[in-house]
Amino acid sequence: MLARTFNYLIKIEYDGTYFVGWQYQKNGVSVQEKIEKALSKIFKSKIKINGAGRTDKGVHALGQYANFKINKKIESEKIFLNSINFFLKKNLISITKIKKKNLPFHSRYNAKERIYFYKIINRVGSLSLNKNKAWHIKKKLNIELLKKGAKLLQGTHDFSTYRASSCTSSSPVKKMNAVQIKKKGDEIIIEFKSRSFLQNQVRSMVGSLKYLSSGKWTLNNFKKVFKSKKRSECAPPAPACGLYLKNVKY
Repeated sequence: MLARTFNYLIKIEYDGTYFVGWQYQKNGVSVQEKIEKALSKIFKSKIKINGAGRTDKGVHALGQYANFKINKKIESEKIFLNSINFFLKKNLISITKIKKKNLPFHSRYNAKERIYFYKIINRVGSLSLNKNKAWHIKKKLNIELLKKGAKLLQGTHDFSTYRASSCTSSSPVKKMNAVQIKKKGDEIIIEFKSRSFLQNQVRSMVGSLKYLSSGKWTLNNFKKVFKSKKRSECAPPAPACGLYLKNVKY
């Protein structure tokens, strides 16, 4: 009798500071590698996971997702979560949920929307609690200009200006469902919603929004650079430490 196959979706939270990114790489330790090793210890067999988003080196996640297939039913969610987090906690990775899915389900290809946010701390004083967790910008940013720039990024556009040269996406055209700016005290959160993103797109957009809101660019400069579709015209990308994969919707 053939063993039955089960497909499970896990929700993952991690501090990306000391990882080379989500995906396996030869030059360092990835989040994917650590989770696969922990799963293999629990199930006593090699497990491969598919991530919903390939976060870069230094990028964090509150709601990354991945699915994996095994020939064993997980009877207790609580026991599974306790077991896997025992192996992962020292790496600052947490598995917060697990859910059984149908066999064809794939965490990357079945995603309907991905939500990222970028955290800026806009003040003179250096960062302590938010060190490696936000972009520290000392110069006062103009929130109204930030909102005007964000509005221009919404909708369907060719985002070639913000695309890394190593990006493997078949098209630079993406639909940005929403870009929202939230400010509380000296913390500025920029949230982006889209079905999918180009490599380095969010950090490049944030870098350009920073040029606009700090007075280095006018709104016309910002528009011109966006419409140019030239990577060479783009502002330097924002540092990875302020970027978070917030959630993935299915």
